Amino acid sequence: MLSLHPVSERDLADLRRFEHDNRAFFEAHINARPTSYYADGGIEAAIATARREADADTGHQFLIRGIAGALIGRINLSQIKRRHYHSCELGYRIAERENGKGHAKEAVRLVLEKAFGELDLVRVEAKARAGNAGSIKILQRNGFTEFGRSTRSFQLVGEWEDMLYFECRAPGR
Repeated sequence: MLSLHPVSERDLADLRRFEHDNRAFFEAHINARPTSYYADGGIEAAIATARREADADTGHQFLIRGIAGALIGRINLSQIKRRHYHSCELGYRIAERENGKGHAKEAVRLVLEKAFGELDLVRVEAKARAGNAGSIKILQRNGFTEFGRSTRSFQLVGEWEDMLYFECRAPGR
């Protein structure tokens, strides 16, 4: 069973290890973070930004912890728009050693409960590269439906990729 926890200063050592250990893996699948993120103070600054965004209700970042409490991933609700939309964007990353174990599917389910429950959002959007069958399946299994596609709109490791756009609506809304 997984649990989600808001990012905080207490998580610095775990987060630093997680980001450094998985850097090459993540950069093969998503665009690289700036080098400054990994420099002294970079992750601390990111945690402070996450706290400010949570306080302002413009974004909520969570750490995904496994049964033994080990940090196995991150999941975020970003770009929250309250007025007129009550929506946000979903993003997540799972440690390389934990991929393929169903953790992303479970984490997305848990964060949707938070989004549609305590955060009172109506719509969660997500995007995935057209060639990322794993993420597409995770989104679909959590009730997301595809609503659009952009052609050659995202550059990853020098190659232009198509993107698929998904949405999930709060039950009954």
